[in-house]
Amino acid sequence: MEVFIFFLYTMILLPGTTGTVYQVKSFLNHTAYLSCYFPNSQKSDIKDLIVFWQKGFEVVHEVYYGQEKHDNVSPDYKNRTKMDMDKWTLQLLNAGIVDEGLYACIIQQRVEGISRVIHQSECLLHIIANYSQPEIARLHKGELKPNEYLKLCCSSSGGYPVPEQMTWLISHENKTLRLMNDMDISQDAVTKLYNVTTKLNTTVPTNTLTNISCLLYLGEELGSLVSVPLSIEIIQEEEREQLKIHFFGPLIAVIVLITILLGFVILKNRNISSSNQGKLLLLIQLYCPSCHRLCSL
Repeated sequence: MEVFIFFLYTMILLPGTTGTVYQVKSFLNHTAYLSCYFPNSQKSDIKDLIVFWQKGFEVVHEVYYGQEKHDNVSPDYKNRTKMDMDKWTLQLLNAGIVDEGLYACIIQQRVEGISRVIHQSECLLHIIANYSQPEIARLHKGELKPNEYLKLCCSSSGGYPVPEQMTWLISHENKTLRLMNDMDISQDAVTKLYNVTTKLNTTVPTNTLTNISCLLYLGEELGSLVSVPLSIEIIQEEEREQLKIHFFGPLIAVIVLITILLGFVILKNRNISSSNQGKLLLLIQLYCPSCHRLCSL
């Protein structure tokens, strides 16, 4: 009978209960805390009250005059809920994506044998699952040539809810370009978690360092995730030839200079050797002891 009265009250607009729907966020597989936001200005004892938590037409939790009852609780919530009676807060254990939705807290009080609703509030539960850090992968093989299109893919997985957007950040020469391409979204049939990807097809300036990052924007409250930047520098063939000339030019000059110096040293040594040999022959010609006169060899 009490449950029937409870359902009847949830189908009509109650005086003083319209207005705010409280937003509640909880991480996946963590405990969600759903407050009843009951001011209890009358200082009522929970032993004089009936407290229901309900999602749609499923009973999530019931406290019957101070005692928790499980007879009417939906099988999806049995052994998964408990209530902090001091704070009027329901604890939903191991909250999953299927638990998202609108929860109503209704408090009844028996007056002269008749139960009447004295408080009703609503909480909208949102489940959050962290996405992995975005990763950039190349979709082509080999070295990238000038004016050739660079093909990249950025992906992130295992998150919830759907992110708002994925953005490419392309930085070079102190300038940053933001590109927002289409985002591909897929949902796992079992876990209900999302995987997201986006692709980039663009040319890269030559002869300058370019950094490319991928930004996953989850929303104003959840913030953003950014990938490790990918650094690319393409050097044209003309520049490579100039680099070769700049490198080999001084090297050749040094080799020529060393060759000239070595040649000069060798030639000088030869001149010195010839001069000494001439002096020796002259001395031999000046005097011959055997004949006691000058003679030549």
